[in-house]
Amino acid sequence: MRSIRKGLLVGVLLLVGGLPALGQQRPLIRFANEHWLTFILFDRLEMEPASAGNPLAWDMDGWAGKVYDRLWVRSEGELRTDRREGDVEFQALYSRLIAPYWDAQVGARVELALAEGEVRRRVHLAVGLEGLAPYWFELEPQLSVSQDGDISASLLASHDVFITQRLILQGQLETLAALQEVPEWGVGSGLNFVDASLRLRYEIRREFAPYVGFRWQRFLGPTADLVRDEGEPVSLSRLVFGLRVWY
Repeated sequence: MRSIRKGLLVGVLLLVGGLPALGQQRPLIRFANEHWLTFILFDRLEMEPASAGNPLAWDMDGWAGKVYDRLWVRSEGELRTDRREGDVEFQALYSRLIAPYWDAQVGARVELALAEGEVRRRVHLAVGLEGLAPYWFELEPQLSVSQDGDISASLLASHDVFITQRLILQGQLETLAALQEVPEWGVGSGLNFVDASLRLRYEIRREFAPYVGFRWQRFLGPTADLVRDEGEPVSLSRLVFGLRVWY
């Protein structure tokens, strides 16, 4: 009997002690997709001192959103520093995570060509993927349809080799193919060009890394003929210096 009374007393004490907790609100569980995230990266911010006009080139990616849904903003281009001349591209894309390390993207891509004080513009519908392939290859295939119905496809591939934890060699390959010829934009049908580069960077901080690199570009097929007609070389080899910065 004594043990029964003792058990009832312990139960009453536990109940009374737990009553205040009933009025307290339990903390909500926050899942990963509920957090709003942002990121911006200048993968390339470089100059080519030995080239005519000391061109400035850049490649910027930025996004804002959650784990599964994001808005991407991209810009890349090349401008001469001695005069207002060059090519610039902007992209605004909706991105959705469809598999581990892979996003599907759709949006608008705008090309600008600056020459002799004039600006020409071409708008595309862009559909593509971005992800990490086996062996840590970053791939960005994209299909574009211009406002005039011209179809093109591009592929950007890159891979980082860690020589040390701070000294990193990045290899990059970019190519473009077009279904139709668009002479006013310097685009021929078929494979247009191959752009290959190596950049050796040293990460003073993970977010800040100066680099030196070598870039080789070759125009192909009908596009090479268009380039020759403009009096430009169809093959280019350039030494570059720049910064890789992210936040």
